Amino acid sequence: QVHLVQSGGGLVQAGGSLRLSCAASGINFRLHPMAWYRQAPGKQREPVATIKSDGSTNYTDSVKGRFIVSRDNVRSTVYLQMNVLKPEDTAVYYCNTRRQSLDYWGRGTQVTVSS
Repeated sequence: QVHLVQSGGGLVQAGGSLRLSCAASGINFRLHPMAWYRQAPGKQREPVATIKSDGSTNYTDSVKGRFIVSRDNVRSTVYLQMNVLKPEDTAVYYCNTRRQSLDYWGRGTQVTVSS
């Protein structure tokens, strides 16, 4: 069974930084792409960053140059380093992976950026 356990997040002032972590089990981690999504109040969940098994990354335009996604295949963990945070980054952030055409999600972690 696939489990994604998230940690990190919290409250930070604009311009600050936070790091999210997501530890995976139940998958051959090094073979799977991993992703971070977020959902702001009243909005749909949107992809933020993805990292493939080869380490290549992709970011939504609004976070390019500020967020960095990385992975540690030994620890089966994916990270999202968030820098120069803005109030509009406030959302619940979710870790995601896909196995056999099924999506798996972490429980979500709140990130709140105060102005």
